[in-house]
Amino acid sequence: MTWDLTALLNAADPQAELAERNLWLVRLLEWLRHAPREDASGTPLPLVRLKHLLNVLERHPEHAWAFANVIGGVWNDVDAVSLFAEVGFAPRMALWHEFLGRLRRRLLPATTDTRDLAALFELLFGSEDDEDWIAAIDDELLARLSLLFAATPDDGWRVEARAAITVLVSSVHAAGLSGPLRVRMDEALVQDKPFHQLPTAWEAVERVLSGHDATALAQATQYLHALLDRCRAAALTVPEHLEVHGVSVDLMFSVEQLTARLDRIEALLACLLSHEPQRELLRLVAGLVRVVHERRSLRTLFARHYSLLARKVAERSAETGEHYITRSRDEYRDMLGRAAGGGAVLAGTTFLKFGIGLLGFTAFWGGFWAGVNYAACFVLIHLLHWTVATKQPAMTAPAMADKLLHIERDEVLEGFVDEVSHLVRSQVAGIIGNLSVVAPLVLAVQGLCWAAFGAPLVGVQDAQYVLHSLSLFGPSLLFAAFTGTLLFASSLIAGWVENWFVFHRLDSAIAWNPRIVAALGHTRAKAWSRWLRANISGLTANISLGLMLGLVPALGGFFGLPVEVRHVTLSTGQLAAAVGALGAGVMGTWAFWSCVLCIAGIGMLNVGVSFLCAFRVAMRSRGIRLADRMRVYAAIRGRLRREPLSFLVPPK
Repeated sequence: MTWDLTALLNAADPQAELAERNLWLVRLLEWLRHAPREDASGTPLPLVRLKHLLNVLERHPEHAWAFANVIGGVWNDVDAVSLFAEVGFAPRMALWHEFLGRLRRRLLPATTDTRDLAALFELLFGSEDDEDWIAAIDDELLARLSLLFAATPDDGWRVEARAAITVLVSSVHAAGLSGPLRVRMDEALVQDKPFHQLPTAWEAVERVLSGHDATALAQATQYLHALLDRCRAAALTVPEHLEVHGVSVDLMFSVEQLTARLDRIEALLACLLSHEPQRELLRLVAGLVRVVHERRSLRTLFARHYSLLARKVAERSAETGEHYITRSRDEYRDMLGRAAGGGAVLAGTTFLKFGIGLLGFTAFWGGFWAGVNYAACFVLIHLLHWTVATKQPAMTAPAMADKLLHIERDEVLEGFVDEVSHLVRSQVAGIIGNLSVVAPLVLAVQGLCWAAFGAPLVGVQDAQYVLHSLSLFGPSLLFAAFTGTLLFASSLIAGWVENWFVFHRLDSAIAWNPRIVAALGHTRAKAWSRWLRANISGLTANISLGLMLGLVPALGGFFGLPVEVRHVTLSTGQLAAAVGALGAGVMGTWAFWSCVLCIAGIGMLNVGVSFLCAFRVAMRSRGIRLADRMRVYAAIRGRLRREPLSFLVPPK
C-alpha cells in the first residue's frame, strides 16, 4: 500500500498503542524512500521528501505536535540500549548460531509489536540505500530535524548510550578474559591486564561525565581510550597465534565480535563527548543501518568466513605441497623414481579391483571394498615415500598460492611464474613415472598368467567392458572431471584434519600424556608424536581419496546418479590388462586408440580440475585481488610464448 503524506500526518496518533505507532514510523520511512532515485540536482529522493516533510510540519503546528509526540512516545516506550549495544553482534560467540539467527530473520516475518528498538530498527531501515541518504544529510537539514525529537528529553539518548557502553564494556571484559581467547593473546600485551581494568576505567569516566570538571574528564577518557587500544591490539594477536597453531573459525568470529564491540564503544563515546553530538549520532545511525543489512545477509556472512575456511585448509596443505614441487634435475629424476614406485603399487591395485568385482558384492559393499583397496594402496605408496601423480595438484596449489603474498612486485611475479614451470614439470614427471611402470607391469602379469595357466588374470569379458567404458565418445571425460573434484576434496579433508590435529595439540598430547607415556615409554611416545605430526595430512588425504573413489559411485547409484570415477593411472592399468587379455592385435583397432586418447584427456582433467579448484581456494584464502590474478595469468601466458620447453624440461 502506498501512503501519501497527508494520510500519514492525519494518521499520527500519540495515544495509539505502541505497535500502531511503530507501524506508523515504518510507513513514514517507506514514504521517504519510495522509488529511490536522484533528482535533477543529484540529491537523493529521501532527502528531497524529508525537506518537504519539514516544510509541511513548519506550516502546520497541529501536525508537528502530533508528529513530535508520536516519536517522543515511541522513544520513551522502547528499549534503546538494545539498539546501541546489540545490533550487529551475535548473542553467542558461534558462527553456526549466527547463521541460524540470520536465516530466521530472513525467513520469518517481523512484527512492530515490540519494545526492542533493535528489532524495530531493522523494520524502519529495510533498504541498503538508507545508509547513503542518511550520511548525505547536511548541517542545515540536521538542525531542522530537531523538530522530530522535540518531545524527547535532551539527555534521553545520553542515558541510553551510557547504559549501552556499560553493556558493551561488560561483554568485552568477559570475552577478553575467556580462556580460548586469553591464552592465545600476546603475553606482553595482556601483562598489564587491560581487560581487567576496562570496567573500572569506564566507571571513572561515567562519574565525571555529568560534571563540569573538564580536566578530570579528559584524563579519564584518555586512559579509557588507551585501554581500548590495548585491548584491540591484544585481540588482534589471536589470529597470528591461530595461523601457527591451527585455525578456528569460531575463535576468529569471536575476535571479530570483540573488535566490533570496541569500535561501537568508541563511536558511542564520540557521541557523548562531542560538542556536536547530532552529527556523531547521525554517523552512528548510518553505521547501524549498514550493520543491520550486513547481519541480515547470509552471503556477507559466508563471504567473510569463506576466506578463513580456505586459509584453514590451505595453510596446512601448503606445507605438504612443497614436497611435490621439483626445482632441479636431481629432484626431477627423484620424482620420476618415486612416481615409478607408485605406478608399481597401482598395478597391483588394478588387479585387486578386478578381483573385487568378481566376488559379486552388492553395490555398497562392492564400492566399500574397492575404496578400501584404493585407500590401502595409496597409504602404502605414501609410507614408501612414493607418489601418485594425480594427488600432487591439490596439494601443490596452496604451496603455489603461498608465493603470491607480495604479487604486486614484478620480481615476485616472475618468481611465481618460475614456480608454475617447476610445478608443471613435476606433474609431467609424476604422470610419466606412474604410467611408464603401471602399463608394462600389468601386461607382464597378464603374460605370465597366459604362460602359466593358459588364461589371463583379467578375462576377455572384463577387457571388452574396459574398451567400452573408456571410449572417447562416452562419459569418461565428464567422470574424469568429477574425479578431479574428489582429488581436490581429499586435500580439503586433509587440510582440515591436520588443522584440527594441530589446533587441539594432539602431537603434544601423544608425547606428554601420562597414560600414553606409561604405555609406550617416553622415547617412543615422542617418536610417534613426531611421526603423526608429519604424516597426518598424507594419511588423511590418501584414506579419504581411496574411500571416496570407491564409495561415491555406489552412493550416487543409490540416489539415481550414474556417476563413476576415472583415474588416469588406474585407467591405464585397466587398458593394459585389456590388451593382455585380447592380444596385441587390439592395438590396431580404433577402440584401443579411442581409449588412449580418452586416457590422455582423463589425465589432463584429473590434474587440471583438482589444481584449479585448490588454487582458487588458496588464492581466496590469501585475499588475492582480481587485478592481481589477471597479472598472474598474463605473466604465465608470456612465459609459454617465450620459453615453452621450460614447462617440460628441467633446468641444467
